[in-house]
Amino acid sequence: MSGKTRIEWTEQTWNPTTGCSKISPGCKNCYAETMARRLKAMGAAGYDNGFDLSLMSDRLQQPLQRKKPTVYFVNSMSDLFHEGVPTEFIDRVFSVIERTPRHTYQILTKRAWRLPEYFGQAKLPPNVWLGVSVEDQKFGVPRIAELRKVDAAVRFLSVEPLLEDLGELDLSGIHWVIVGGESGAKARPMKEQWVENIRLQCESCEALFFFKQWGGWGADGKRRPKKVNGRQLNGRTWDAMPSYVAAPE
Repeated sequence: MSGKTRIEWTEQTWNPTTGCSKISPGCKNCYAETMARRLKAMGAAGYDNGFDLSLMSDRLQQPLQRKKPTVYFVNSMSDLFHEGVPTEFIDRVFSVIERTPRHTYQILTKRAWRLPEYFGQAKLPPNVWLGVSVEDQKFGVPRIAELRKVDAAVRFLSVEPLLEDLGELDLSGIHWVIVGGESGAKARPMKEQWVENIRLQCESCEALFFFKQWGGWGADGKRRPKKVNGRQLNGRTWDAMPSYVAAPE
C-alpha cells in the first residue's frame, strides 16, 4: 500500500513488505501491528497474513509510477531489514530506489546490525535517508554506532517512543533526530527533561531536531488525547528537516 500519511516528517508511505516481529521495548505497543489487524479484518489487500512478515512483490513498481518528486517513508508497516527479508528482495527494493532519483526515501530499522553487513556489499544511493530507532539506552543507543558505519547522505534517529533518559549520546555523523512520545491506550509516559536532554545535544552537535509529539502524556505528566497534548516543546514547534534536491533523470 502506497499513499498519503499523517506522519509529520514524510509525504507518502511505500510498503514493499508488511508485518514484523518484536525485538525490543519500543515494539511493545506497535501501532503497525494494531493497524495490520484492523486492515486484515477489513479485507484490505496485502494483509491476509495480518502482521506476519510478507514480501509484497506487486508493490515494488509503485514509486516508478509516480512522476512527482516525493518523500517516501519505506515500510511504515514493517522493517525492510527484518531478518526474514532475504538480501535478494532488499536488492530489488534498492533497484527501484536507484531508478527513481526524483524521489527521496526514508528507511528506518531496528535491525541495525544488518546495515553495515548489507552496505558493505552495496553502495547506498544518494536519495536515501537511513535511520535507526532509539527508544532506550540498552537496546536503542547501540544502534547508533551501527548506523554510523554506513556512508549515507542523511543518517537519522527516530527516538520514538522515548522511554527513558538516554544520557549522553554520541551524535557524531548523525544529521537529524526525531523525538516523540508514545500514543494509544497503553502509552508509556515521556518526561520533558528527557526530550530537552536530546534537543540540547542536537544543538551542540549541529544535528537537526524534530519534535513529533507528546503522545498520550503531556509535558505536565497528565494523561490526555495526543491531539490535546500537541507537539510543542518550550512553547514552540521544532520542525527541522534535512533538505534534499532531487537528481535529474
